[in-house]
Amino acid sequence: MGHNDTERVIALAGLHQVAHCVQFIANRGVVDVEAMEPCIHSLFQIDAPDTPSVYGPPGAVALGMRALIGQITGQPDRDLEMTRYLISLLKHGRTLSENPELLRRISIGIEITDAKHRQGSNQAALVSPEMLAALAALYTENVSSLEPRILVRGNPLYLKNNENQDRIRALLLAGIRSAILWQQLGGTRWQILFGRKRLLGAARDYLTRHETA
Repeated sequence: MGHNDTERVIALAGLHQVAHCVQFIANRGVVDVEAMEPCIHSLFQIDAPDTPSVYGPPGAVALGMRALIGQITGQPDRDLEMTRYLISLLKHGRTLSENPELLRRISIGIEITDAKHRQGSNQAALVSPEMLAALAALYTENVSSLEPRILVRGNPLYLKNNENQDRIRALLLAGIRSAILWQQLGGTRWQILFGRKRLLGAARDYLTRHETA
């Protein structure tokens, strides 16, 4: 079955939402839990019935969708730091897609983490310190050494905080999940470069449907 622009733009919005959360933690030391939860939620949705369900309830990636629209239109300004994160995550997504064994190790690790810290049903545990630490360890063990390394810049005071480090690494793992999903749905670099009008239309349609999100 073919995939449509709506599905692809949801995955791309998930990627933007991750980058947004990482920036807030790195620069302000805080994060909107409601924005972070859908990102982490996506890591555990291996057999989701459809693309929106990967991120949770309707409108779950509205923040990421707004960020995507801002990046496409340049209004108010394009965020070059966000662009750098997006490029790195997309590249790592391609790298992992080409390395089934590494992808399998990460998948098994996520399953074990889910069983240990959430038992598959406790939504509140998604962003618990224990869950984020376990996901961060998975990132460190399997992804952090991939080249080019994803360098997170921000306020050293916040970046040295262990809890913030766990949040950022868990989010980066979720960003790679969104990057792989984008590719699985037929998303390509060419679509980002030359298909912006269609992506913009799909993004605006999404926000219209979920404007109260």
